[in-house]
Amino acid sequence: MAIKNEKEAPPAAPRRIHRFRERVRRNPLLNTAWRLGVFVVGSAVLLGGLVMMVTPGPGILGIVVGLAILATEFAWAQRALHRAKAAADRAKEKALDPRARRRNLVLGTLTAVLAAAALTAYLVVYGFVVPWNIDDPTFWT
Repeated sequence: MAIKNEKEAPPAAPRRIHRFRERVRRNPLLNTAWRLGVFVVGSAVLLGGLVMMVTPGPGILGIVVGLAILATEFAWAQRALHRAKAAADRAKEKALDPRARRRNLVLGTLTAVLAAAALTAYLVVYGFVVPWNIDDPTFWT
């Protein structure tokens, strides 16, 4: 027989949001409207995250937040969110790998050196003239 701890807290009363959600779930029309609203908001945030993957902005954050909103009502979104979190953990581990960090540092330095060399070559050939103001672009003739 298990002995109860004297300091155990009594079961917590359901919070206001949980009571509200249970009341909505009991009414089929309200439940459908609620799920539709969650779907629309979550999809909009998710789509915004996808757009921000190719435009400036926190795309990954938008995708994760959109999936989190959808996961409150849909099991498929919970699975997708779980897979996204696992992929983010794998990416974090890969980014913190010392060999990968060293490789990225070498590649970044090489790219910066090549960009500086290209800029220097441009300035030697054309001076401080912007590309759209060059009269004769064939400097080698």
